[in-house]
Amino acid sequence: MTLAILFAIVCVLPFVLILSGSFTEERQLVQKGLSLLPRVVSFDAYKMLLANRERVINGYVVTIIVTAIGTSFSVLMNSLMAYPISRKQLKFRNYIAFFAFFTMLFNGGMVPWYIICVKYLGLRDSIWALILPYCANAWYMLLLRNYFKSLPDEIFESAKIDGAGEFRIFWVVALPLSIPAIASVTLFIALMYWNDWWLGIMLIERRDLAPLQLMLRSIISNALFASSGQAYGLRDVVRPPAEGVKMAATVVTVGPIIFLYPMLQKYFIKGLLVGAVKA
Repeated sequence: MTLAILFAIVCVLPFVLILSGSFTEERQLVQKGLSLLPRVVSFDAYKMLLANRERVINGYVVTIIVTAIGTSFSVLMNSLMAYPISRKQLKFRNYIAFFAFFTMLFNGGMVPWYIICVKYLGLRDSIWALILPYCANAWYMLLLRNYFKSLPDEIFESAKIDGAGEFRIFWVVALPLSIPAIASVTLFIALMYWNDWWLGIMLIERRDLAPLQLMLRSIISNALFASSGQAYGLRDVVRPPAEGVKMAATVVTVGPIIFLYPMLQKYFIKGLLVGAVKA
């Protein structure tokens, strides 16, 4: 019990330091570093972030929509690919799995990817540009395939005897029994969509479609640029709380997504196959 409490404290400590740093005056933060409690309380970092609160709210809305739709599509697409190649009845399943695995080792590079997304798929200044490029992921597909392969064959044979087709077996039998794997992959994919700014900077020019991470990245970059400008003797530049803004941006972005952990935690430890196959 004591060891678990100590481990929990070690896990929470970095977030407490970041939260304290976001409320610390910039000079104290630069000179003395982080502390558990702010030495001199200051709200300048949050004032700078919320100076354009309309952009922050719009970024939240875009990111929430992208995360919700993208996670659902990605989990469904990877599951629909993983289930067939986990079945022994499918011919050339190993070749298909190797084709997916090959994409993890080699890729065409940034330029071909950009040409395909913009010229052929039309993913430019669209909400789908923030969703579709991440829908298929070979790593998550192979992870789900291995979990589907671990399910007892007796369950699928019983479903076939009852007259169920492959799609019904996938939807009614395989998916419910794979909730621990589905929950893990869902969490990873949701974090990927929530923290992504790369697609926004590559495919989005409209400010109203900028995701939260890209918007905060631009604010932090402007703060760092202004700070470096004063360091090089530009006296007219007002020094913003650059370090504090980093901490405040972390607090602002980690808030909503952190609630996924308690929602999905029970599925990581719950054994759904207990009693599924009777001797």
